[in-house]
Amino acid sequence: MADKIPDLHASVRAGTGKGAARQARRDGDVPGIVYGGGADPLPINVNYNMLLKKLKAGRFMSTLFNLKVDGQEDVRVICRGVQRHVVKDLPTHIDLMRLKRTSRVSIFIPVEFENEKESPGMKKGGVLTVVRNEVELSVIAGDIPDQIVVDLTGLEMGDTINISDIKLPADAKPTIDRDFVIANISAPRASLTDDEETEDGAEAEAPAAEEAASEE
Repeated sequence: MADKIPDLHASVRAGTGKGAARQARRDGDVPGIVYGGGADPLPINVNYNMLLKKLKAGRFMSTLFNLKVDGQEDVRVICRGVQRHVVKDLPTHIDLMRLKRTSRVSIFIPVEFENEKESPGMKKGGVLTVVRNEVELSVIAGDIPDQIVVDLTGLEMGDTINISDIKLPADAKPTIDRDFVIANISAPRASLTDDEETEDGAEAEAPAAEEAASEE
């Protein structure tokens, strides 16, 4: 996992306070602070365009980054806050928290589904309905999984996949203390509509038959 942690480049911000932050924004940067990890807070600047690109890509708040600052040792960080302009909704400040490899952190992990062709229910036309496409897990910072995998092999129409059905990585556990649903394989909508129409037709035929019998 370590070699898959994305880099986040930053520079040390000269000075603190509103004046230094305004200057950073004029220079095309977003001011921020790095804290925690048993070290002093470090004021930084992050390139505005690069940060905006990462924010638009999604999962920024749930991604572990390898922070690279000139003159500083690389450190793992996770974003704990993004302040935005009240009107433009653009980033104006970020808060990053240092993490040790042994630190435990709660983070959202994407869910991936595999072996759809090995599911009898899917072969019969069943539809995979995803209830959660990501799950918040409590994990060790040095061993964050890229994804959790749901194996659909052998699943029939009507089957439900709960979090307890998924083999999670070692030392990882859900932050929700209940057996919640991840997905299910349901009947295709067309089949449901046909069944409903059949039932409606049967109900309509019954009064007509009773009426004909009473006339006789």
